[in-house]
Amino acid sequence: MEERTTVSKNHKLVVNNRKTSLVTGVLDVLSFDLNEVFLETEQGMLMVKGSDLHVNRLNLEKGEVDLSGTIDSIAYSDVQSAVSRGENIFAKLFR
Repeated sequence: MEERTTVSKNHKLVVNNRKTSLVTGVLDVLSFDLNEVFLETEQGMLMVKGSDLHVNRLNLEKGEVDLSGTIDSIAYSDVQSAVSRGENIFAKLFR
């Protein structure tokens, strides 16, 4: 049986002048388009909304994402409790 060890990474979100952003502690990029980037982070789901958003650099091994564009809003959603209860992640987020 293979034993998995999970290393908890620190999560950091840096926004510069609402034009660029560095996010660390990223586990996965769930979706992205010009108006919305949806990330799974160490601290829960992170939704970045804006216009002309681009993922400039993605390194999931290091857990880092660089974003650019006009950032209008950033919102976290804690879905860990929903996952532990067996709820669908997307059902929880889009209620």
